[in-house]
Amino acid sequence: MSRRQSWDSLPEDVVAAVREHTGSIDRAESVSSGFSSQIAVMVDGARGRFFVKGMRTDHAEAWTQQREWAINPYVVPLGPRALWRTVVGGWDLVGFEHLAGRSAGYGPGSADLPLVVEALTALGQLGCPEVEPGDAVERWGAYLDDPAEAELFGGGALLHTDWNPSNVLVTGLATGPDTARLVDWPWATRGAGWIDPACWIVWLVFSGHAVHEAEQWAAKVPVWSTASDRALDLFATAHANYWRRTADDHPNAWTFGLRDAAVRWAGYRMGKPSLA
Repeated sequence: MSRRQSWDSLPEDVVAAVREHTGSIDRAESVSSGFSSQIAVMVDGARGRFFVKGMRTDHAEAWTQQREWAINPYVVPLGPRALWRTVVGGWDLVGFEHLAGRSAGYGPGSADLPLVVEALTALGQLGCPEVEPGDAVERWGAYLDDPAEAELFGGGALLHTDWNPSNVLVTGLATGPDTARLVDWPWATRGAGWIDPACWIVWLVFSGHAVHEAEQWAAKVPVWSTASDRALDLFATAHANYWRRTADDHPNAWTFGLRDAAVRWAGYRMGKPSLA
């Protein structure tokens, strides 16, 4: 699914625009994890280390750059601070502060799971700013037989929605505890607060948890208790349909695994625990 381009492929005028913010560049190292950006690079410059991500302005999803830029002031320090943005030479690039950390481990018994619960809890307390994120009713209603039923997904919470473990960085200092920070916000969405822990469930099942164990972890997030059984049943169905379509459009072992995990959760919600 990767659509990454290398730093060396950028036009010189684009690199020069980045140097205006970073100073002279000593090293630019591509980041392999994630799929939402065409360019994702760690840049070591005279003014420090930066994470630079971007897309061509003519790309169909170029709008995600503006969404992430607009959302950013409201998610710091849970997310990294966006420091600058440059649109030049057909490219839209955003420079973020560099976070030193590693991807969270989602497997059974991982010590990172409580840290993710803490991050989900903190996110649930933010509230959605007056910017233009996506809308949960429209986004997931498209995957229901009756889109009107997606009204149960509505709410005023700011949702991250992409709980790929590469988007959850475990950071910490030698003198302090580890914490989980959330990166990559282009799919930020307004909706019911319980949707983020619900999205996390599929990744937990994908990572080796039984479905009932994944739901138990989601239930540790306080906002989970606000979801009705009917809302969860519908969301599990919509999410399974989303991953089915994604796997059809981008067939590979990774999308197939997430599709199967989502289908298992939907089956569990429909009263078929034998599928869990």
